[in-house]
Amino acid sequence: MKLNQIRDNPGARKNRMRIGRGIGSGMGKTGGRGGKGQTARTGVRIKGFEGGQMPLHRRLPKRGFRNTAFAVKLNETNPGRLQAAIDAGRLDANQPIDVAAMVKAGLMRRAKDGVKLIGGGELKSKIDLSVWRASKSAVAAVEKAGGTVKILAPAKEAEAEPRGKNKRAALEAAKGGDKGKSKGGKAEAKAPQAEGGA
Repeated sequence: MKLNQIRDNPGARKNRMRIGRGIGSGMGKTGGRGGKGQTARTGVRIKGFEGGQMPLHRRLPKRGFRNTAFAVKLNETNPGRLQAAIDAGRLDANQPIDVAAMVKAGLMRRAKDGVKLIGGGELKSKIDLSVWRASKSAVAAVEKAGGTVKILAPAKEAEAEPRGKNKRAALEAAKGGDKGKSKGGKAEAKAPQAEGGA
């Protein structure tokens, strides 16, 4: 394979549509821009614009929390890729394998915050892995080959008390559940009063 022999997949490269070349072309007159007005011109800022009125997305209050800035960014790999690297001689199965060893072996470009081992592929070599996280199937695959997986992520602590919706549900369960809250229950409670009044 040489550079001059590389080709795109069939149908990947198409000729540019020539617009404004008559009705028969299907792209004549307005040339795909539709009718008159703001959207027929460049520099349009119409989405979300309400004629100077404060737009809806700015009138609504900000709520909630996004974890984007604090999220742990992980690389992903699987036992099959590790075995391929071992077979190619890029990883030493006799040495502990961590994120630095994987980067050196070319399994990923940079370390980021660590590695997550996911299921996929077959592992034949006995290896000692240190990863941030690992799926159950991946751990099972490594242990089946006689290896070990060390999870570096701190274990999640169980909450001493339920919070939020769980707390409300626990309180309702302690009181006796949702008795008397159904629509039928309200109707039954009102019916005797009406009879008494009559």
